[in-house]
This record gives sequence, structure tokens and C-alpha cells, in this order.
Amino acid sequence: MSTPFYPRTRGSRRLLLVGGGHAQLSVLHALAAQPSEFEVLLVTPSPYQIYSGMLPGWMAGHYSLSDCQIDLRPLARAAGATLLMEQIAGLEAGGRKVLLSDGTPLDYDLLSLDIGAESDLSWLELAQEHLLPIKPLGEFVRRWPSVLAAAVEQEDYRLVVVGGGAAGVELAFAAQQACAGFGCKPSVTLVFAQSSLLPGHSRGTQRRAETLLGQRGITLVQERAAGAAEGLTLSSGKFLRADCILAATGSRAPAWLRDSGLELDEQGYVGVDATHRSRSHGEVFAAGDVCSRTDIRLARSGVHAVFAGPVLAHNLLASVRGEPLITYQPRRRSLYLLATGPKHAIASWGGLSAQGHWVWLWKNWIDRRFMKKHAMGIDHRV
Repeated sequence: MSTPFYPRTRGSRRLLLVGGGHAQLSVLHALAAQPSEFEVLLVTPSPYQIYSGMLPGWMAGHYSLSDCQIDLRPLARAAGATLLMEQIAGLEAGGRKVLLSDGTPLDYDLLSLDIGAESDLSWLELAQEHLLPIKPLGEFVRRWPSVLAAAVEQEDYRLVVVGGGAAGVELAFAAQQACAGFGCKPSVTLVFAQSSLLPGHSRGTQRRAETLLGQRGITLVQERAAGAAEGLTLSSGKFLRADCILAATGSRAPAWLRDSGLELDEQGYVGVDATHRSRSHGEVFAAGDVCSRTDIRLARSGVHAVFAGPVLAHNLLASVRGEPLITYQPRRRSLYLLATGPKHAIASWGGLSAQGHWVWLWKNWIDRRFMKKHAMGIDHRV
């Protein structure tokens, strides 16, 4: 048996936090407020978490990158956690160990997974040379400035966004606004295959988005599309040339979960119960896009990752202490605030919708409050 990458203190028990997602932030705050007797390791490839809610605003020029980044290092220190900047490539749940990208094992007694999901790009692979998926966020942030520079320099630049959900709509608005800020007007097209734009939202919200997209000069193409060498081939047989394809397509579970030994759902996500505990391994918890509730249907949304965070935090500590676990009961309706390029946004809450600069101010206040909370280090309300 190979030696663990990070040998534990003699006789200690280990809590392993894999990923620095929204829910895991609550775990770090809880550990800072209520220290655990466990040795805590946080494994994530970057010391920063990029807050996805502010990414469109960064693209549009409303925020600096530092405005949108959460530094995990002070949070880890406050939580008494050791930060390991490594990539996870595998999990052996039966042996209670994860494998790093170089195959080195890292053992645990209690595991918390919050690594998100991957972009499903299988049908866009032939457009690889022009493809920029929104996930992982760090790679997107690194490459976007060069795309913007090319759009500014090239007179007939054609930018295509694929995906008609909230992420795709916000990307299209943000890309158009970013270019407008430099005085250029590239062709921006939003391609989506769903029966409607923004599926799951009210018709009023959908109409508002469609109207604004048209007013901003963004072309809508409601067809299935497949990647091609120079762009996209549409289901109608037409070809759509693209200098850059921003992909906000559906997600898929990390491939390495298939061999983990954990109980997975039909799509390969970690199956968890209402406490966000693995259905098959009681020492494993998961939150965010990497998991799937087996008791209810829950949309893959950052909203649920944020609200499930305190439940995950409570249950990890309760599991350590042998105390009762609590359940995450999602709200009947979730509030979505969709950035539309300039300092303007659409609010969507159940069947209600609204739009305007005041909605953007509301969104900005919520986002900055979220960032300030995590910049402060310790949240004693957890």
C-alpha cells in the first residue's frame, strides 16, 4: 500500500474538505467558530474561489477581478485547516482515500465534497480551437481578456454563446456590454436548443430577456448545434461561423466518480439524502453541483449551494460529535437576479418578474454583502 501524501499527526482523525465551493465556505466559517478535534485539510487547485454571481459584472467592466475573488487562505487559517493546492483525480470510498492528479493517495476519516460539475462539451469538440467553456471559472477568467482584445481589434468578429439558461443569457449580455465599452460592435449570437429561453423561469421573465436581447442587438438562434472546425453546424443544416464560442452548456459529473464506489444517480452524481450525506457511505458528505438529492428534484444552482452550506457545516460537525443531523429544505421559490450587461438586471421569483437599474443595485448589494461576509473571515452566525 502506498504512503499517504500528507501523513497525519499520530493518533489524529482527519476531516478532508475537497473543493472550495460556496457550501464549503460555510464549513470553514463553522470550523473557525467551533474548532474541531479533527485534523482538517482543504484540497483545492487554487487559493481563490471566483464568485460566479459577479462574473458577468466582471466581464462587463463593472468589477475588478479582486472584487469577485474569495481568498481561501485566511479562511483556512481561521478554521485551523491546512490548505493543499492540488487537483483531485480519484476517490476510493471503500478505502477512505482520495487520489491526487499524480496518483498520490490522501486518506480521511470524514470527507466533504464540493467540487462542482464539469461542462458537457461532447457535442462541441470539433470546435475546440474556438471554444471557451465557462467552467472551470479560473480558466475562463484567464482567457476572456484575450477574446475581448481580439473582438476589439477584428472588425467582423463573431462571438457565439451556446446555452439558453441563466448562465448563457448573462454571458451574451456581458460579452456585448464588454465590447460596447471599447466602442466595438461584434456580432453576438445566442444559440439554444431548449423549447424556450430561460427554462424554468416564468413567461414574463423570458419575455423580458428576449426583448432586451433584441434591443442590445444580440441574435437568437433556437436550434440544436454541433461543433465544426470554424463554428457551429445547426440542426437546420445551416453553418454559423464563430471566432469564439462561449459555452454555457449543460454539466456532467466528474468522470472519476464512476469508479469511486459511492452510490451515484443515473447521471453519475453523488447520491445524497436530505442531510447531504452519501446514501452509501456515512462518512462522506457532498453539496453543490457534484451531488444529487435522491429524495427531491433539486436544480443545479449556486443558490442551493449557498443555502445548503450551513446545513453541510452543521452536519459535518454533528457527525464528528455524534449529534443529530439536520436536513436542507429548499425554499419553494428562489430569487434569481440576472445581469443584463449595463448596470441593469432582471429579477425572477416564481411567477413574478421585474427589471431595471434598481434591480442591478439590489443584486450588487447582495453580491457585495456575500463577498464581504467571506472576506471578514469568521461568521459567528453559522
